[in-house]
Amino acid sequence: MTENQKPVLRFAPSPTGMLHIGGARTALFNWLYARHTGGKFLLRIEDTDRERSTPEAVGAILNGMTWLGLNWDGETVYQFARAGRHRAVAEQLLSEGKAYRCYATAPELEEMRAALRAAGKPIRYDGRWRDRDPREALPGAPFVVRLRARQTGETVVRDAVQGDVRFANEQLDDMVLLRSDGNPTYMLAVVVDDYDMGVTHIIRGDDHLNNAARQLQIIQALNWPEPVYAHLPLIHGPDGAKLSKRHGALAVEAYRDMGYLPETMRNYLLRLGWSHGNDEIIPTAQAVEWFNLESIGKSPARLDFKKLDNLNAHYIRAMDDAALADEIAALIGRETPPRALSDKAHARLIAAMPSLKERAKTLVELAGSAEFLYTDGPRALDDAAQKVLNDEARRLNGRFLAATAELAWQAAALEEAARSLADANGLKLGQIAQPLRAALTGRTTSPPIFAMLEVLGRDESRLRIKVHSA
Repeated sequence: MTENQKPVLRFAPSPTGMLHIGGARTALFNWLYARHTGGKFLLRIEDTDRERSTPEAVGAILNGMTWLGLNWDGETVYQFARAGRHRAVAEQLLSEGKAYRCYATAPELEEMRAALRAAGKPIRYDGRWRDRDPREALPGAPFVVRLRARQTGETVVRDAVQGDVRFANEQLDDMVLLRSDGNPTYMLAVVVDDYDMGVTHIIRGDDHLNNAARQLQIIQALNWPEPVYAHLPLIHGPDGAKLSKRHGALAVEAYRDMGYLPETMRNYLLRLGWSHGNDEIIPTAQAVEWFNLESIGKSPARLDFKKLDNLNAHYIRAMDDAALADEIAALIGRETPPRALSDKAHARLIAAMPSLKERAKTLVELAGSAEFLYTDGPRALDDAAQKVLNDEARRLNGRFLAATAELAWQAAALEEAARSLADANGLKLGQIAQPLRAALTGRTTSPPIFAMLEVLGRDESRLRIKVHSA
């Protein structure tokens, strides 16, 4: 990379499954570094495993990236479509004597592996065709193309997170570049694609460190520039064990459907392995300004849903009321069957949002607490509301309806009428408000009830109260 060259980064998922939280963090770190440095962030779908790659997984990756707000530059690159270019590079290495044809059969290789296992040695190719004349093979015999790797010395991965990681070359065998069917291997395809895409920095999980050593050998054989590597420690569960589905290793879209905001997820994923002092709340614009490779931690980060919930509550409270109403509309629109907000319901949500959003940790909670605003008609009562609405409470509801029949339907006037009713019956205001709340919402908790009466309007409010009055 030259002094004035802008960094080029890539996210390169395999579409053999959904975009999970570890991959999402990798994508975020690449995106942040590209945006911080004014460089490029590219997306490559590594779909060379044709049996396991699916269009559904590709769609989930693209949708997850879009929902997270991780926009990429240029067209999406599909690795399988570039197989011809990968083969051409393998042929170049063959012509330069840096690769060779290996005619070892499957039974021969299995016999070799069995002998190594019996001797307690590492399982690696023994180079049996490395220096043999290809003419010794039977005419038309199938072969693979292997890299003629260095057998002495070491390969050093100079890593921005892990430091220098050294691999003895004697432990890195002559890897396959082209399979016997002529298809390129993952190792070769990645190196060629990164070079052709101009990738200068590779940020990925540290489970790829061994791959880096092998890929460096290909890069060096081709005399191509070496990228800057930054291998991230993996994410662990709260118990310190490797992250699994029981911890929350879910697809990114699952977090969306659980009611988390994209801004929350970007902030949370950033803090899984990157820090800036003691800052916990780091909006995306600030993250772009601050992000660097030096502040990536060397220890595995731990998933913590309590922190995620608290962070989401913060972003919900900070969000514009109309935008939050749009998020709820999108959430219920994804239900089965989907529901749509009417213009009236949308307006009610916006009006009530300042009170509603103070209590919610997720959009699912918010939608649940707001359900009485975006659906019409009498409420089904939960157990607590049924206990509140005893005979006396129903009589008080009836008196409230009578007292407000000709009243302007505004929160202040309705509250004053309730106070007068309470005073006349020797009661506290809450003893009037709570039966109204139960009738209006079907629950015993809600935002300030007189404000909600105004938001719902005269006709809808009186209809609901009348059902639960005497």
